[in-house]
Amino acid sequence: MEKARAHIFISGRVQGVFFRAYTQKAARARNILGWVMNTRDGRVEAVLEGEKEQVEDMISWCHQGSPMSQVTGVDVNWQDYTGEFQDFSVKYPW
Repeated sequence: MEKARAHIFISGRVQGVFFRAYTQKAARARNILGWVMNTRDGRVEAVLEGEKEQVEDMISWCHQGSPMSQVTGVDVNWQDYTGEFQDFSVKYPW
């Protein structure tokens, strides 16, 4: 199976709607490793690593998001897989 890494930014109403918690749950259900966090500009940022098919499925999930979110955009930057993560965590940058 091909491994993949995606660095993504999700725009819209994605803060204050439990987006990070739902993202963590969805990622763990897909055996995705990495992290998710809010950004100061109101977006959500995440790094996803795992089987390419699962990462693509997770990106598709991000277009919908948590039940109360309203996603307006998902920007994806494909990167080289590193295997650096042991889990999928919620980061708190400030």
